[in-house]
Amino acid sequence: MKKIPFLLLPCFVLFIACTHGSSHLAKEQPVDSLRLSHAEGFSIRYFRNYKEVVVFNPFSHNAVYQRYYLVRDTDVSVPADGLKIKIPVRSLAATSVTHFEFLNLLHVIDAVTGVCSSKIIYSPQINERLNKGLIADLGDAFNINLEKTVQLHPDLVMVSGYNQNDPFAQRLLQAGIFPVYNNEWMEKSLLGRAEWIKFLAAFFDREKIADSLYLEIEKEYQNTANRVKGIKFRPQIMSGSNFRGTWYMPGGRNFMAQLFSDAGGNYFYARDTTVGSLPLSFEKVLKNFSESEVWLNCNYASLSELLQADPRHALFRPVKLQQVYNFNKRMLPSGSNDFWESAVAHPDLLLKDVIFILHPELLPGYEPFYTQKLNP
Repeated sequence: MKKIPFLLLPCFVLFIACTHGSSHLAKEQPVDSLRLSHAEGFSIRYFRNYKEVVVFNPFSHNAVYQRYYLVRDTDVSVPADGLKIKIPVRSLAATSVTHFEFLNLLHVIDAVTGVCSSKIIYSPQINERLNKGLIADLGDAFNINLEKTVQLHPDLVMVSGYNQNDPFAQRLLQAGIFPVYNNEWMEKSLLGRAEWIKFLAAFFDREKIADSLYLEIEKEYQNTANRVKGIKFRPQIMSGSNFRGTWYMPGGRNFMAQLFSDAGGNYFYARDTTVGSLPLSFEKVLKNFSESEVWLNCNYASLSELLQADPRHALFRPVKLQQVYNFNKRMLPSGSNDFWESAVAHPDLLLKDVIFILHPELLPGYEPFYTQKLNP
């Protein structure tokens, strides 16, 4: 889970954060814009002396969530409707594990000086730096330790928005620390999520590297997706697990639903318009998915464990067929799961995994990266 945007901050806070901004600055025309092929949640425009990075409100179409002006010289004047941040960023606190692989691919992962919930981190680089005392654990992402964050004083704290009037963000600004909102989780496709590598790259002046990396990922994803075009049989997919009486499944506009389609599967909620997850009762899931061919993202280690958790799971056809899969292949003994961490940056690998499950004949000899079948 992640956070939810803050749109407005008290005027005096914004004034402090935008020091050197000028409300009288003449409106400049951009000299260039970043071209995005799938991501919808942000934009970047290049001006003569600064970059304008806009994060859009994922809950209100085309509404600006936050605006950042990135400068190499703090004496540069920028418009007063955003936060001015000096780049390249030297240090940041990352509140979500989904940020790490992007930073790793950009070769700036050493800039991370603070993290949240260190026990769930898979990244070898981050764990090594944690063990050396080079990174501080700032607590739970939903209850970040403000005092430790202020003491650490990173250039910025990368967060995901959940609360429109986020008091934590306001306090950071008062302390001279910039909250930067990364909402890749609200994209509707895996390629859209992966394209947020360009967003992070802007804060490190590494857009060319990000563009090159993304082009390779996009090309591999599309070439792989083309393998299933024209297939006649598309297996019915069910997904997720029953958690405390509620079964969460991807909405029809969720990136996982798009993955199921791109991999050559059928999904009952494909025409649903929900971007997030659908909270369903066990009875409803049984009604709509009992005759599915494949069960994906089932968060159990074995079929026996699945049946022990709830004997009713035996009513689903994939259990009878032993076609149940989790995304736990890359998991540490601590429970840290690389699927939740690096898959956002490698949608091509995730797509291959699911295609191999649904249509193994299309990828002969392939070894799944994130997925594994539940053994009896």
